[in-house]
Amino acid sequence: MTGLSLWAFLFLTCNLSAFAAPTDSPINDADMDLVKKYLNTYYQSNIGRISKSRIDENEILTKDLKKMQEFFGLEVTGKPDLKTLAVMKKPRCGVPDLGTYRLTDGNPKWEKTSITYRIVNYTPDMPRSDTDEAIRKAFEVWSNVSPLTFTRMYEGEADIMISFNTRDHDDNSPFDGPSGILAHAFQPGQHIGGDAHFDEEEFWTKDGPRGHNLFLVAAHEFGHSLGLSHSTDVGALMFPNYSFTAPKLFRLPQDDINGIQAIYGKSNNPIQPTGPSTPEACSAMTTFDAVATMRGEYLFFKDRHFWRKHPQLSNVELYFISLFWPTLPSSIDAAYENFAQDNVLLFKGNKYWVLSGYDIVGQVQSIYKLGFPRNVKKIDAAFSDPQTGKTYFFIGNKYWRYNEMEQSMEKGYPRNIARDFKGIKPRIDAALYDNGYIYFFRGTKVFQFDPKNERIVRPIRRSNSWLNC
Repeated sequence: MTGLSLWAFLFLTCNLSAFAAPTDSPINDADMDLVKKYLNTYYQSNIGRISKSRIDENEILTKDLKKMQEFFGLEVTGKPDLKTLAVMKKPRCGVPDLGTYRLTDGNPKWEKTSITYRIVNYTPDMPRSDTDEAIRKAFEVWSNVSPLTFTRMYEGEADIMISFNTRDHDDNSPFDGPSGILAHAFQPGQHIGGDAHFDEEEFWTKDGPRGHNLFLVAAHEFGHSLGLSHSTDVGALMFPNYSFTAPKLFRLPQDDINGIQAIYGKSNNPIQPTGPSTPEACSAMTTFDAVATMRGEYLFFKDRHFWRKHPQLSNVELYFISLFWPTLPSSIDAAYENFAQDNVLLFKGNKYWVLSGYDIVGQVQSIYKLGFPRNVKKIDAAFSDPQTGKTYFFIGNKYWRYNEMEQSMEKGYPRNIARDFKGIKPRIDAALYDNGYIYFFRGTKVFQFDPKNERIVRPIRRSNSWLNC
């Protein structure tokens, strides 16, 4: 498999345990064998090769586990805990993991900027015209930010040959059936170099989150075809995980732009393209779109992502919203946990969704069913008080109060925020009720408000202090 850039996605299984408290149950011998094999395969470990004693092997195991945990944003303990083992058991890429955006080993590249491609065969899952368009747009992702151009060939040998295959397809890299390895691509070079293969046993789609979106997978694979390896940037296209984004909303992240331009140079466009950057927890500019609790954890939403923080863990994890909830939008406006119902409500515009753990309950609903007047177009922030069963909605300089038990908006609202929450100014980005205090997030600052004494508790902190910063 030398020289093969093989992409298989680490699908995070979103079950109840995904939001459960961590456990330290011991792993069995079979699991430990898996750990050793995984590290030998993907982190070039020397476990079982040069060890002369159990102490040597344990030292190597700890060192290599830390590398793996750091790559995937896990808590770096050097121990084969259950969360680490769960990642190891997921379908994934067949080549070693590398650091931040990197070129494939040996820095292979095309020694030209005009590259040809040919679609050898088609998937029956999509009309041929849709497949053609998905492939064209996937190449356009890279040509838009570099001097590369891509020309389609209809016969003969192209630089990048594209095909749909099943199981063993004569390249020493067999596919494994549905939901495992989705596709793989070879680094630039002669013959099979640059070629991209897609597993026909997957269900390929043009648009929605159902199945696997061909455009997104192809764009990632063609990154490998051009010489890029995987990135540790969770928001990058070249990150190993598959995460759905509506193709019409997709923008190539800055990490990927930096990567392709490191190989082929900048775009020929007079104005250099830029892309979204993955939010950094401890940046001085970090703000939140919405904040909520969920079964003991804290969720901090920002653009396409959210951070998860568990009070029993020291690290904070960053995920795509779509990894857990593929049909939810990005840039959530507000969120809160309804403690009595054991669910979380997420708001975007005049719509809201109800989550029960990893499940979306029912259909998207209108905020007007909660009793808001039609002139309310969006909600800035919300929190629910578990002691009273009252939920507070903040919009501009006013707030509404909703009775969860009676499922109705209370009379006498809206009221003025400044009058009832002295020192709190609009507009509020997010709000959270925690341990008897209300936390108002506004820009890069968070204000701790004592509802009993009706005052702000000093000192005022940075919003991202909640992310261990």
